[in-house]
Amino acid sequence: VQLQASGGGLAQAGGSLRLSCAPSGQILSNYHIGWFRQVPGKAREFVAAITWREGSTYYTDSVKGRFTISRDAAKNTVYLQMNSLKPEDTAVYSCVVRQNSRNAPLSATGALYDLWGQGTQVTVSS
Repeated sequence: VQLQASGGGLAQAGGSLRLSCAPSGQILSNYHIGWFRQVPGKAREFVAAITWREGSTYYTDSVKGRFTISRDAAKNTVYLQMNSLKPEDTAVYSCVVRQNSRNAPLSATGALYDLWGQGTQVTVSS
């Protein structure tokens, strides 16, 4: 499975962007799919994740109420709708997959995700 993220770009503060993640192969029901972001020189940060089977979601506190992660089984795609963007949201956003969740709860731990995509740049101007 390879991951292709798209939808990044430039937005003004208060604006919106929608990221898409389309794995090349079949998404199995036990997959967890999420997004991390990273700014050069800083540690990567968990943003959000979703279970493919139930659609349960988990967000980092800084994006709750502003970002929404969702899935579309027909399109084999996961989305990250980002509203009320702030300059501090500027980062490279990477789509990730945890293949063997074994029904564990969604996690913010990067080491648990075994597939990582290339990333897409999101820049928010003030």
